[in-house]
Amino acid sequence: MSLKLDTTHSSIEFAVRHMGLATVKGRFHKFDVTAEVNENGEPVSTKVVVDASSIDTGVADRDNHLRSPDFFDVANHPQIVFEATSFRREGDEYVVDGQLTMRGVTHPVTLRGEIAGPIKDPWGNERFAADLQGKVDRTKWGLKWNQVLEAGGLLVAEEVRFHAVVELVKVGEPVAA
Repeated sequence: MSLKLDTTHSSIEFAVRHMGLATVKGRFHKFDVTAEVNENGEPVSTKVVVDASSIDTGVADRDNHLRSPDFFDVANHPQIVFEATSFRREGDEYVVDGQLTMRGVTHPVTLRGEIAGPIKDPWGNERFAADLQGKVDRTKWGLKWNQVLEAGGLLVAEEVRFHAVVELVKVGEPVAA
């Protein structure tokens, strides 16, 4: 069964340490998720396509720098793509392995969290949801810009944590707010 994204109930957010002190958070406003589940409602495939230019940290100058060749280079690499390669349960948690492509570079990534559904909403739609988290070393994808601080630390941490919460609805069914 094919599923499509309900954008009004979904988000992709990230967090990275700044100067080893504070955590800066942001999100991507434009993305799409397609997925397939089997007859038992278990996930069998997922593809996430993020519009890298939709990055938003709440600071225009920082967002423009993140769109530049120093980071995402959105002029040459407009999309970030994650394709799941396997789904498995470990206790109450789902583990989703997949391939993440940024800046034309692909590496494996593992996400962990919850996958729920199906349920029928009040309008008769069949819905599923996922709440998954992961982390990456951004330098593996060529996002290497940084500055060494006087005390020896880095201006921007190499580890980036991300959190995706998505709600999906069976294709062919109407979606109400």
